[in-house]
Amino acid sequence: MKRVVLGLSGGVDSAVAAYVLKNQGYEVIGVFMRNWDSSLNNDILGNPNNDADICPQEQDYNDAKKVAEHLGIELRRVDFIKEYWDYVFTYFLDEYAKGRTPNPDILCNKHIKFKAFLDYAKSIDADYIATGHYARVEHHEGHDSFMLRGVDNNKDQTYFLCQLNQSQLQASLFPIGDMTKPEVRQLAEDLNIPVAHKKDSTGICFIGERDFRKFLKNYIPAKNGKMVNIATHEVVGEHQGIMYYTIGQRKGLNIGGPGDAWFVVGKEYKNNILYVCQGDSNQWLMSEGALISDVNWIPSIKPNDEYDCTAKFRYRQKDNDVSIHFVDDNTIYVTFKKPVKAVTPGQAAVFYQDDVCLGGGTIDKVYKNGKELTYL
Repeated sequence: MKRVVLGLSGGVDSAVAAYVLKNQGYEVIGVFMRNWDSSLNNDILGNPNNDADICPQEQDYNDAKKVAEHLGIELRRVDFIKEYWDYVFTYFLDEYAKGRTPNPDILCNKHIKFKAFLDYAKSIDADYIATGHYARVEHHEGHDSFMLRGVDNNKDQTYFLCQLNQSQLQASLFPIGDMTKPEVRQLAEDLNIPVAHKKDSTGICFIGERDFRKFLKNYIPAKNGKMVNIATHEVVGEHQGIMYYTIGQRKGLNIGGPGDAWFVVGKEYKNNILYVCQGDSNQWLMSEGALISDVNWIPSIKPNDEYDCTAKFRYRQKDNDVSIHFVDDNTIYVTFKKPVKAVTPGQAAVFYQDDVCLGGGTIDKVYKNGKELTYL
């Protein structure tokens, strides 16, 4: 019997994944990962749980125990607090301090769920690890494994899994990738799984819901600066810290006066300036190309020449037709077939060929009319 170590989070997706694996005849061991310690990590400002009788993480563990008992599987609790801080959170803070917008979920998958967790699974002689992600994997003995989008277009999570390499993917199973979210909920209800109606977790990966601006103040000093109308160069307001804003943002700018809504269109980190524009900001937000660094290419062979595929530059964005070429082993230049709005340095670019996820990397530079948009 093949042994699978499953990340059991206390949510409905991993609970149904556990049932599916057990029903397929695997020996299933559930592992609850503890990756954040609020007291150890000075998580005070912006934490809504400071006065709670039980923190959400402890509640999740209790829910995971109920699920394991209900399904008759073993549950272990493993700490990766140091690994999360060293490989996910410090990078997260460094990027925000530079005025960029990182994606912690991608880092969390790369370094925790499919590295530290995989290493633990190997230490107890597991054949595979599994998670409750909405993605699919095809294994081909002696050849590459392929990662495909989940069948539920609204929940597909391959964007967040773009940094998985072949060795990680070949050791992974995604038991609910062929199901839609309503089907997962319905199966959990039919099986009387204790978390059948539990709300999905939101917020920062493994940290949870926070007042984001206050939360960042725990680690990065906020520095107010000028909001400048990029079209007129007129100062129109004051920002609370360049790290709190992202390209294309509309809400929370607090710029008074008549007229259309204001949008964030750029950042000048050196002088701590936030550029905004009123009304139709598309001319400032559109770009035609990007340089992508730290690229993870999932297939074992990279294309030698120009290669046509599609790309997402943020989660839930529609696919954009692009042409790519490798500048070096870890860097791709992307040419957009049509201009794309709000492509933001620090965020992820993820590449696809139909349903197959090819990999992804970090948006490093953005271009328009052959010139780098240095204010982004």
